[in-house]
Amino acid sequence: MDSSSLTTLPEDETSEQQKQQPLSTFASKPDRPATQSSLLKYSPLEWSGYFDREDDIRIPDTEDVFHVYLGGTEGPVVFCLHGGGYSGLSFALAASKIKEKARVVAMDLRGHGKSASENELDLSIETMCNDVLAVLKSMYGDSPPAIVLVGHSMGGSVAVHVAAKKSLPSLAGLLVVDVVEGTAMASLIHMQKILSSRMKYFSSVEKAIEWSVKGGSLRNVDSARVSIPATLKYDDSKKCYTYRACLEETEQYWRGWYEGLSDKFLSCPVPKLLLLAGTDRMDRALTIGQMQGKFQMVIVRHTGHAIQEDAPEEFATLVLNFISRNRIGPHGIEIPGLRRSSQSHP
Repeated sequence: MDSSSLTTLPEDETSEQQKQQPLSTFASKPDRPATQSSLLKYSPLEWSGYFDREDDIRIPDTEDVFHVYLGGTEGPVVFCLHGGGYSGLSFALAASKIKEKARVVAMDLRGHGKSASENELDLSIETMCNDVLAVLKSMYGDSPPAIVLVGHSMGGSVAVHVAAKKSLPSLAGLLVVDVVEGTAMASLIHMQKILSSRMKYFSSVEKAIEWSVKGGSLRNVDSARVSIPATLKYDDSKKCYTYRACLEETEQYWRGWYEGLSDKFLSCPVPKLLLLAGTDRMDRALTIGQMQGKFQMVIVRHTGHAIQEDAPEEFATLVLNFISRNRIGPHGIEIPGLRRSSQSHP
């Protein structure tokens, strides 16, 4: 898959231009109209309708502050990493269901959402992995609960690399959303063109929400109303809204997100689930690995690249079923007949 960062499509007024552009996992072109909501308005929705609270995680000895959204009080922690250009609120609608049976944390990665760091443009895979590990360390100390890493697109790459480091002893599961090395690598040559041709300025947040749905990058109006505002910033000089993440200026890191991703994913020694929006996204290594039973794969139909936003209820059900099937409890894999001492964690 790709950096969700690059998942936004060109402006809806340039339909012919869109047709001429090569498809990529970054920018999935819808094969049917965007989902219509009973609400005709595109007004923003508050995060508090889906998560229980938000927090700023300050990393010691740095100027970095990472914003997280949290929900739930019991079970393992479903730790969610968004794609490039998105924010933690990309998981909002799904989180409202996941938190009924597990804890959920959605992090704004460096250069995105409400997070603030000394170098907003350093989106190298190494830096982002270190950010995630530092946040987990700050939140849970030396005795973290069971962690299920969930990553979409660019965030999926981060999740895989974090898991592959094997420095998170409480890691109990890995769930990757619509990112495959082969397709992503092939898409990189088109990314600057896709980014430069998308709508860049919006007169209001509502216009940005409307464009994200009509342009096809998101198909769920309600999810767009929650997630899109966090992807924007107000430009005082131009008196309009523009994108919070400067993805065009991070090209030097793109290859590092995806190179060798399939082998790293297959080597992670925890239960794994790959969610895809289409079978054409599978590369050779993953196809062989799936035939050998090294991971579970689910094709989620009728969605675009942002599966967790387009089909949040189905996504949440898949996450919870994954946790249940693999017997992942608050402290790790639960073995029938073996009781563990309970210890509460935030």
